[in-house]
Amino acid sequence: MSKKDKATIHDIANKLGITASTVSRALNNHPRISARTKELVHEAAKEINYKPNSFAVALRNGRSRLIGIVIPTVNRNFFSSIVRGIEEYANERDYRVVITQSYDNYEKEKQTVNALIDAQVDGIMVSLGKTTTGLTHFKKAIDMGIPLVFFDRVAEELPVSQVVIDDFQASFLMTEHMIRQGYRRIAHFNSPMKINIFKERFRGYREALETYGLSVDPNLLIYSNLQLEDGRESVHTLLNKGISFDAIFSASDYSIVGAMQELKKNGIRIPEDVGLAGFGNEPFTEFTDPPLSTVDQVSIPMGQSVAKMFFELLENEGITLPIQKVVLTPKVIFRKSTQKTSP
Repeated sequence: MSKKDKATIHDIANKLGITASTVSRALNNHPRISARTKELVHEAAKEINYKPNSFAVALRNGRSRLIGIVIPTVNRNFFSSIVRGIEEYANERDYRVVITQSYDNYEKEKQTVNALIDAQVDGIMVSLGKTTTGLTHFKKAIDMGIPLVFFDRVAEELPVSQVVIDDFQASFLMTEHMIRQGYRRIAHFNSPMKINIFKERFRGYREALETYGLSVDPNLLIYSNLQLEDGRESVHTLLNKGISFDAIFSASDYSIVGAMQELKKNGIRIPEDVGLAGFGNEPFTEFTDPPLSTVDQVSIPMGQSVAKMFFELLENEGITLPIQKVVLTPKVIFRKSTQKTSP
């Protein structure tokens, strides 16, 4: 039997010469249906390979048992690990996740959220795209009573619970470490987008400099999309303009690897001439030469916290719960790329 000819309760009814409603009641173990009829219905269902539509059954019970997850991209260890944390927690509760990607595109993000709403998911978990400028698609979900939880990149303006790491503290500690290693002209690569994580990472960098009597030099601030090529181009800009620097702290591991490639291309030693630190603890940071200092964003615990928060909302449906903000402590990892040696 093809997918188009998928067996239905009407096929069972025709086979046994009973009504479809009787078949439905028998399959759902209705007390008014005899044991013999139930037995015959189940045997017939097995013979014709009848499979109940679990989605339709769930909707009749008021739940789809589906959760929508919106992330910028799945090909980042950070986001894929968060999804893993959410999925493990959800599967234990017999829920399934629908993973979607915005690719940091605002229009794509809107389309994705609207598609999840149309699919009648029981809730949505979101990390904002870099180019998100409006929030009407999320307000629509809120107005419809769909549980919504933000993580990592969040919308501070919305009355929605969120899970983040302490980006400020991590950035402060990494910059402080570099200063204590003897670096003084620390360039900072960041994103021009007005996303909370990038604002907090800059704030931590600035606060550490000021704490140690150093000022922020605008010439050492370079904004980009923080991809591999952006790191190369940012270092190329600093060198071509003759801007003095002895370290780089990037808000992304990808751009700091690009920076490393460009520095090596120009015969600049790491960490003796320039110290390097990134953010994200992507797997490759441990295997560069030298290994890169970075920040671990505790992604699996974040995913579990997001899922826990979501299920609290789901289990208290109809009850107005206070907005929660969970701030997790990241792990700052100091490796050889910032361990300055004596000249």
